[in-house]
Amino acid sequence: MEGTPEVDPKLLEILVCPLTKAPLRYDREAQELISEEAGLAYPIRDGIPIMLIDEARRLREDEMPSKPPAP
Repeated sequence: MEGTPEVDPKLLEILVCPLTKAPLRYDREAQELISEEAGLAYPIRDGIPIMLIDEARRLREDEMPSKPPAP
């Protein structure tokens, strides 16, 4: 995204989901940090991750990672 401030890579390494404490995946195009475990996407505004559960959006079904079938 043109003109969008970048998030510090060192910050991305240490941030975890505040709900599950699981690692996050950075979606540069959407400017979000994705918690696949919680099914939430935390917004990044002006290069600053907003790590509030109330500010996160629920992932749609098609955004969720596919789970292997149960044995």
